[in-house]
Formats: sequence, C-alpha cells, structure tokens
Amino acid sequence: MTILHVIILAIVQGLAELLPVSSSAHVVVAEKLMGLDPSSPPMTLLLVMLHTGTMFAVIVYFWRQWRNTYFRTMPAFKHFAWLIILATVLTGIIGEAIQKIIEKTAFKNEPHAEIESLFSHLELIAPALAAAGILIFLAGVLERRKTITSLADAPEMTNKQASIIGIVQGLCLPFRGFSRSGATISTGMLSGVTKIRAETFSFALAVVLTPPVVVRESLRLMRAMKAGEATDLQSSVLMSALGAVFAFLAGLVALKWLSQWLEGGRWYLFGIYCMVAACVVFWLHLQGY
Repeated sequence: MTILHVIILAIVQGLAELLPVSSSAHVVVAEKLMGLDPSSPPMTLLLVMLHTGTMFAVIVYFWRQWRNTYFRTMPAFKHFAWLIILATVLTGIIGEAIQKIIEKTAFKNEPHAEIESLFSHLELIAPALAAAGILIFLAGVLERRKTITSLADAPEMTNKQASIIGIVQGLCLPFRGFSRSGATISTGMLSGVTKIRAETFSFALAVVLTPPVVVRESLRLMRAMKAGEATDLQSSVLMSALGAVFAFLAGLVALKWLSQWLEGGRWYLFGIYCMVAACVVFWLHLQGY
C-alpha cells in the first residue's frame, strides 16, 4: 500500500461515507481494482481510520446545529442523549448478534474466523447495495413534500423512532454495501421523522459509533501482528492517520452536497445510484475481482 493508494481511498471514503451510497462498498471495490486485500488487518484499520476522518467532518459541519438545538437547554440535551443511547444500545445488540450468527454459520469449520473475511466478497456487497438502494428510493418517493429547513422547528423524535433507527443501523454494521447513513436516514423518514432531524440524528449516531469500531480494528491488527499475519504497525498507523486527514477534507465537501440534495427532494436519486452500483459491482465479481 502506497501513499497514493491511501489518498485515493481517503477521497473515495470521504465522498461516499457521508453520501448514502455505502462508502465501504466503494472503498472495497477501489481496493480490489488496485490489487489490495480489503480483508487484511492493515486495510480494515485504514478503513476505520478513514471513518474517523469523516467523523470529525461530521462534528465540524453539524456542530452549530447541534449546539443551537440539542445543547440549548438541559432538558433538550437529556432527551437527545437518551435517544442516542437507546439507538446505540440496540445497534450494538443487533449488530453483535448478527455478526456472531454469521461467524458461527459461514465459518463453522474455522474457529478463529472473523466477519472481516467476507469484506472482499463482491457477490455479497452487490445485494447489500441493492437493498440499500431500494430503501433509499422508497423513502425518497414516499417522503412528505413539506420541507423544514430549521432543526429547531422540526418535531421531536420519539423513543419508538429512535429505536427503529438503531435496529436498522445494527443490521447495516456486518454488511459492506448496506449504507449506514442511507438506511438510517431513510428509516427515519419512513417512520415520520423530518428529513433534517433524520440527517442530524444519523450522523450523531455515527460520531458515537466510530470510536469503539476504531478500537476494535486496532486490537485486531495487533492480534494479527502477534500471529505473524501483519507487520510494521508504525507504517500502518501513519498511513491510516494520513488517510483520515484526506477523508476529513473530502467529507466536508460531501456533507454540503448531501444536505442540498436531501432538502431539495432528490433523495431518491441516491437510491437509483445504489441500484446501478450494485449491478456494476456484481459485474466486477463476474470479471474475477
């Protein structure tokens, strides 16, 4: 893996992560096209560090909205914090359960196998992209046409709506191609949450979710080094940190674009893109990638 590889992957990740088109799918395809192994510990660490870069882009972009809405009073903050905790706990339960089920069934003859081993399988990414595309398309077509441009004017999210979003986010975690932001924002819209609140809540969940994922992949890399499956921890960390910086910059650009399209009633177009991308990914699989 060279610096050029890292920069390319960071730009792909930064643009795709904050658009509802599955950054993981795009990064995996880019890695395959460049001859890299998406399931190797250094590459999965790079991926989560790229997520870290986009996480900071989310914080910078949404901070003023969050401060003026969720942090304006203590009751508002407590309600927001409770919804985030509720959704995140459900995400962890659902995501971990699905991961264990997959590892026990798909790798029943491999006692130490991990779900990351599936990340390079384009034949699995394609249907996940298609499923996300259908969900996004339906949300875009069925959305209410009333546009609320101020988060403060949007109705409060309920416990039920936050729970549903958290459950859907848990379903996304084990599958590369099932866009987390696309699925959670679309689920919120379909459950009656206004577009602007669904967007800000989805990315607040991403900020909470990213640190434990980074820790998990760092531990995985260290285990791989002890087992002799990976070398040069310092190089992997430095490359990943560089990637995070470029992903941060690309993420700011993507967020501006996302907000304009979401509020402009063009959300369904992301669904069409995902369905087309699913066909392309499956074609690449048939070509031997």
